[in-house]
Amino acid sequence: MAVEIEYVVVRNGEKKMTFASKKEAEAWDKMLDMAEALSDWLAESPVELDEAQREALGLFFAERKEDLQNLLRGGKRPDPEPKKTKGELKAVDAA
Repeated sequence: MAVEIEYVVVRNGEKKMTFASKKEAEAWDKMLDMAEALSDWLAESPVELDEAQREALGLFFAERKEDLQNLLRGGKRPDPEPKKTKGELKAVDAA
């Protein structure tokens, strides 16, 4: 019998992600905390955003924290990553 240890990130009673290492789980949890704080901050924006839009933007900013920090410091905009087509995603998943 094999024993596996899993680290589960739970937010508001809902399981979000499962990880094999504590370090990865804590990093994901920290990113979700940042996304939540950004979403709350976006509620103060003069642009009217619904809750789903604020959450999506908060997560987008949190996932790209380094790029955002660079931009806020006056750095250059990072090169955008090319979007993968559905065919490319299936090929990568199958590999």
